[in-house]
Amino acid sequence: MSTSPSSSEVGGRDGGRGGDGGGEFEGPSISRSRRRFGNRVWPAPFLEALAAQVSIDASRSTGRLSAAPALCSLFQVCSTWRAVSRSDLLWQNLTRRIWNREQLLLTHNTWAEEFIYWHRTANNFRLHGYAYATLQLLPADYNNNNEGISCTRLALSDHYLAAGLSNGSVCLFHVPNRLHVSTFHPHHRDRLGRFSSSVSGIILSDTQVVFASLDGDIHVAMINYPNPPRRAHPGEVVNDGALVDFTGSNRWWVGLYAGVPGRAFHVWNSETEELVFVGGSLTDPEAVMGWHLLTDQLTEFVGRIRVTSHEAAVGCTSLRVVVFDLRNPDIILGEEVFQREIVVGCVDASGQSFMVVDNRGSASVRLVGTLEEVCRFTMRGASQRDVLGCMNGGYAMLCTAGVIRVWNIENGEYLYSLRERIGDANALVADERHVAACSRDTTIHLWDFGAQ
Repeated sequence: MSTSPSSSEVGGRDGGRGGDGGGEFEGPSISRSRRRFGNRVWPAPFLEALAAQVSIDASRSTGRLSAAPALCSLFQVCSTWRAVSRSDLLWQNLTRRIWNREQLLLTHNTWAEEFIYWHRTANNFRLHGYAYATLQLLPADYNNNNEGISCTRLALSDHYLAAGLSNGSVCLFHVPNRLHVSTFHPHHRDRLGRFSSSVSGIILSDTQVVFASLDGDIHVAMINYPNPPRRAHPGEVVNDGALVDFTGSNRWWVGLYAGVPGRAFHVWNSETEELVFVGGSLTDPEAVMGWHLLTDQLTEFVGRIRVTSHEAAVGCTSLRVVVFDLRNPDIILGEEVFQREIVVGCVDASGQSFMVVDNRGSASVRLVGTLEEVCRFTMRGASQRDVLGCMNGGYAMLCTAGVIRVWNIENGEYLYSLRERIGDANALVADERHVAACSRDTTIHLWDFGAQ
């Protein structure tokens, strides 16, 4: 499915430059006496630091897939340099820095295996190599009335896919075997508006599901435990407005509200579930739209909020983007007002980058810290109503008219469109291995680019 270095290839070869293989560095044309004077054994920590820097520099200059070839060249210097390839600490550092992975997959025993796996998976994204499957959104044992229920949000973890529904429930699927695991139902209470319980955001890990609704309720459910979801935070829609988007990480929950001036952003400590910040005026002009979401099923997105790997949050509406520090939410890291309307459903972030698409189909990938543009590409047919977008660390996916197209976000190169046509889509999400979309006929489409 992919062409990338195996573990032995990453280990390298002597390549004819290592002398007797004892770790002594020789230049190509140095005299014997001069060579004896200059011979020495390079310290392992120095070589590990050098290998890490060479790999990281290569990934920054020409893309993440350049890291492994750079390491191969380095490991071919001599046997001592090749021995550095057996340092699991080196591979752990590189996997974290380049592939943004903090934990080993259960099927891997070493960080070298982890690095190689994600290299091959990213290469599959580049080469159009994937397996395709569909899932039934509303299982047969779903007891509620299914009429009029639609998917509003999707979320992925290493082993699970969660689909948030317009009735407030979340369906959970086990991705490896494509089976429905369970459906989490929220605590029902008096609703302010027909759609007030609609799911507006999901934070998913392999152990728990955190999901929020438009009325501001936040529920926590433990995977593989029989207990029903727990309401961690009761919404106060009259005081805060509608919770139009919700996301987070293992440290933060972040909500974007519209309806009450000066209360756009809410930030919680995810460990203590304590509300630590309320403020921001990003959605003040969209207050009326925020209230309408509670009673009308609008096709436009009022705003989006995304969390990056640098503990920053990217918030947007149709005209404005704001980046702020989650550790100090009062600190605005960057802000820009756009002349052309932003397609809010296409805004996404991954790692150090985020993507913005305007209503003429011009997409811009920016660095979170500086808003500096990394690349730009164009998609025809974009409008606020019918385009969805998502991204992972290397690729952007934009869906319009049932077709999902893929771009390389390191250079803006258009790569291909996925073969399967899905019709009009309600939700779209991607991580480093999967792309998932839910069409309006409640079919979930899943593409798996994982290395085999």
